[in-house]
Amino acid sequence: MDPKPIYSEQELVTLLRARDQQAFGYLYEHYAAALNGIVSSIVTSPETAEDVLQLVFVNIWKRIESYDPAKGRLFTWMLNIARNAAIDEIRSKAHRDQQKNLAIPESGELAEAGFSTAMVQDVGLRKMLTKLKEEYRILLDLAYFQGYTQEEIAQLRQIPLGTVKTRIRSALQQLRTLMN
Repeated sequence: MDPKPIYSEQELVTLLRARDQQAFGYLYEHYAAALNGIVSSIVTSPETAEDVLQLVFVNIWKRIESYDPAKGRLFTWMLNIARNAAIDEIRSKAHRDQQKNLAIPESGELAEAGFSTAMVQDVGLRKMLTKLKEEYRILLDLAYFQGYTQEEIAQLRQIPLGTVKTRIRSALQQLRTLMN
């Protein structure tokens, strides 16, 4: 039995760019668990997270030429691909439609259905948001429930970034006051 190869980061990148299947297998074997952890922290459905992880590795394979070691480590580059793919998935229309079509389980079935305590608490938090001004409620929903960055919100809502930051800060202060 041949010993499994161990590659340095530079060797791995060189072999991946040469489309070496064994190097790709090594990459998957050594990085899939870590990348799955990132994807699963964003995409809560295990089945969907597996699909996204597969897409991540396809993207790594297709885009390895764009990796620049001068800009950072290979793992960081792959982590960004995984994070972006997961965020793209939860923002997709298909994902939103799938979430709308889920049956609401009885309260005793929540844990069995894979709902975390944080997800259940989101319902109460969303109810608290209804007491805020609409402009604040929209920004908090985009930032905290839909995963948009402040820069993306500024572009989406066509308002200055500084205004987005100020409104989110004010909204959080009002929310904190309401909760106390």
